[in-house]
Amino acid sequence: MFYFQATDDIQLRVLELKNAKELYRLIDDNRLFLREWLPWVGSTTGVEVIKQFIKSSKKQMTDNNGFQAGIYYRGEIAGCIGLHSIDWSNRKTTIGYWLASDFQGKGIMTQSCKAIINYVIKDLGLNRVEIRAAELNSKSRAIAQRLGFTQEGICRQVEWLYDHYVDHVIYAVLSEEWKNQQ
Repeated sequence: MFYFQATDDIQLRVLELKNAKELYRLIDDNRLFLREWLPWVGSTTGVEVIKQFIKSSKKQMTDNNGFQAGIYYRGEIAGCIGLHSIDWSNRKTTIGYWLASDFQGKGIMTQSCKAIINYVIKDLGLNRVEIRAAELNSKSRAIAQRLGFTQEGICRQVEWLYDHYVDHVIYAVLSEEWKNQQ
């Protein structure tokens, strides 16, 4: 089982079916906040949808193609973080994440990303880690910048967000860069 103690207050735990209700409640309580940047919020209509997500996440992990973890802050679920997939041939991955509004501004996501990056570079031996964020999502972009990622470019109109397209900024860090800044 994937479990990290990122800091004294932050734990990252692979999602289990028993987490479905608490995760749905967190999403439902933060629906308007999360909807601004996450296209899946509108289709997350009940606990059963979360259970299906967790089942697909389990398969993803079984297939050695990444994982999805709950971010727990002082024992309370605060959001999620995971790898969209792993490209083993090219030794690269992309991190995805979200955090509920009440947990913003505490460094939780920066520390969570740092733990994941350490894991994928040191333990999995990957060479490249990407973070992609909507161009106007300054909070998500700030995490990549704070962690020393290099902005590499912009993918135009890459994501449909309810009623409009958004551009994504691509950030990346290479294993040698990460090891040199640690």
